[in-house]
Amino acid sequence: MKLWDKGISIDKKIEQFTVGNDREIDIHIAKYDVQASKAHAKMLQKAGIITVEELVELLRGLKVLEDQIDNGTFVIDEQFEDVHSKIEFELTKSLGDVGKKIHTARSRNDQVLVALHLYYKENLSLVKEKTKTLFETLLSLSDTHKDRVLPGYTHLQVAMPSSFGLWFSAYAELMIDDVYLLNAAIKTVDQNPLGSAAGYGSSFPIDRAFTTKEMGFETLKYNVVAAQMARGKNERTISAALGGLCNTMSRFAMDVCLYMSQNFGFISFPDELTTGSSIMPHKKNPDVFELIRGKCNKIQALQSEMILITNNLPSGYHRDFQLLKENIIAAFEDVKDILDIFNYSIQQIIVKDIDINDDKYKYLFTVDNINTLVENGMSFREAYQKIGGQVQDGTYVPDTSKKHTHIGSIHNLCLEEIRLKFPK
Repeated sequence: MKLWDKGISIDKKIEQFTVGNDREIDIHIAKYDVQASKAHAKMLQKAGIITVEELVELLRGLKVLEDQIDNGTFVIDEQFEDVHSKIEFELTKSLGDVGKKIHTARSRNDQVLVALHLYYKENLSLVKEKTKTLFETLLSLSDTHKDRVLPGYTHLQVAMPSSFGLWFSAYAELMIDDVYLLNAAIKTVDQNPLGSAAGYGSSFPIDRAFTTKEMGFETLKYNVVAAQMARGKNERTISAALGGLCNTMSRFAMDVCLYMSQNFGFISFPDELTTGSSIMPHKKNPDVFELIRGKCNKIQALQSEMILITNNLPSGYHRDFQLLKENIIAAFEDVKDILDIFNYSIQQIIVKDIDINDDKYKYLFTVDNINTLVENGMSFREAYQKIGGQVQDGTYVPDTSKKHTHIGSIHNLCLEEIRLKFPK
């Protein structure tokens, strides 16, 4: 069944190519299509287009489908082009002519669009909640390990002293910036497109303000052409927001992989969180964090895909938009899984004691030694040149009396201030 079927057969090869894997993808938006259909039916009755009795029947039929979706028995068979045709078929099958009235005053265009808006809105909020969970875990780890020394590196060269407290809370605070972008994406999709029909509105006396309130949207997309043009723009905005969060997690995962290696040896994890080698019995590999890194980098590439599919399309609907659904929905599912496994794994991190007397950390405190000379009255430039000269000629000896001065000065992690910054 096709919503656009006019009784004319279509070449099977063309049908297979144009439908693609919409049936599988549309399972993710099925419940949102039902949600929108319920709001649409109520609006049709309010506008006098269907009767109260017909509304009751439609809501009853939609509730049956909603229950099937919730319990996993809802299936989009091969005879259907997509979830929308399946739902209308089932309503017509159970309700007769009443079921055929559900499509009044809407097009498959705004039907798909509103279901996607609802899916995006809910899943962006879920991603935000899971980000908050990881954020709180990192702040807790920061507080627990605030006194543990961690050598800082620039250009992968030993630089200055830092702490595990700073490391954990740094990534937590970066996630605040990521949530700003998630909120912007939520704001973008929190606009009701239903009623825009095929992009040029409907001559029926529909009430778009009613469906906006009924579905819980903050506002509606007033211009019907703009509503259709949101297709593609939504996905570009969302992919940028998810990509920003994934950039943070990818870099964090890279730190974890680096710090687990024997050359650094700063952290470890329980054996059951690592994997082994088929020929090297000593291996304990950070596969979880490597996969997090790879998956996050893949998601960061999504924005380019969304831009390239849509950046030169004129106004109005184009079938190109069908190609946006699969990977943006897959990205949402992956990001939610990544946040869950990252939070689960990082809670089990084992922070090791680091011997800062090791010769490779000999120059870790040169800046502190310069600052000591300045505090004793020497100009900074002279102090810098003096310590620099000692490093060059091999006579530099760290001032061991103040090895922890720098660490003490950065222990004010402002964790509560960081927590309060997390956006609503």
